[in-house]
Amino acid sequence: QVQLVESGGGLVQPGGSLRLSCAASGITFNDYSMGWFRQAPGKEREFVAHIRTTKHTYYTDSVKGRFTVSRDNVRNTVYLQMDTLKPEDTALYFCAAGRTILSSIRNADAYRYWGQGTQVTVSL
Repeated sequence: QVQLVESGGGLVQPGGSLRLSCAASGITFNDYSMGWFRQAPGKEREFVAHIRTTKHTYYTDSVKGRFTVSRDNVRNTVYLQMDTLKPEDTALYFCAAGRTILSSIRNADAYRYWGQGTQVTVSL
């Protein structure tokens, strides 16, 4: 059974930092590219970041320079370090796994497995 379990969300003030983790089981982690998506209330799920099996990384423009995605292939875990957080970063954050081609990494449909999400709230 495949499981992706996110953790690390919470309430943080603007300008603060959080590190999200996503632990994978039931898959050969090294074979999968990993993505982070987020969904704010009343909005569609949007792409945040992606890391290939080669560890090449990609980001949506609004988080470039503030967020860093990484992976530990020994611990089967992907991370999202989020710095200089803004209120507009408030959302439910999901990790996803897929054998994605590069042209489709921003498309949620390209990922086969999803976690349940972890809430990030940026507020005073």
